[in-house]
Amino acid sequence: MVRGMTGTLALVGGGEFRDGCSFDAGLLEASGASEVLVLPTGAAYEQPGELVERAVSWFDRLGVPVRGLDVLARPDALDPANVDAVASSAFTYLVGGSPMHLRSVLKDSPVWDAMVAAWEGGGTLAGSSAGAMVLCDPMVDPRGGAFTVGLGLLTTVTVVPHHDNWSDDASHRTRKMTPAGLVLAAVDERTALIRDGEGRWRAEGAGAVVLFRDGQPAMLDDLAGA
Repeated sequence: MVRGMTGTLALVGGGEFRDGCSFDAGLLEASGASEVLVLPTGAAYEQPGELVERAVSWFDRLGVPVRGLDVLARPDALDPANVDAVASSAFTYLVGGSPMHLRSVLKDSPVWDAMVAAWEGGGTLAGSSAGAMVLCDPMVDPRGGAFTVGLGLLTTVTVVPHHDNWSDDASHRTRKMTPAGLVLAAVDERTALIRDGEGRWRAEGAGAVVLFRDGQPAMLDDLAGA
């Protein structure tokens, strides 16, 4: 649960920095940022530089530069220079990859604390795929569809990314295992579930966002207070 005014939060279903991600222009406007800070932490073992370059190309079309910050391993999350960069960022973007690695790098780290503080201070924070998953606690465990510990920015909603590519069996299994009262947000690629600074939620992008609570379809209103 999040209390009080914050910045904008975007939970992206994957496929970031591609045509159809129409929400990025609005996120940029909400942030007022002159630069987007991209952390390829989740993609540390999957050519993180390529994701940063894709972000550079994408946001160049929107008129702002991208700065890649190589927080790829635990020591990077303790580096004061990285902490300062995150603390001063008006728009920080966590890309996809491995949610387990991303969690292990950021959990209880100064970089994570700086990220939360920047968002609570009015900055925009976006997480795509793994980056969206870890913002929640509990988060979906990609190894079997059950649940595990996340970073805990959100505690009443959890994210299933790439939902347009999930099998019916996997989706059904995760819905069945979702803890009582927790809202499960199934987010398609190139689509975002967005919370503005006043706590209002909306879906935007090329695909759809489907919500469930207690195994039953839910509405955006069910996210009130999340």
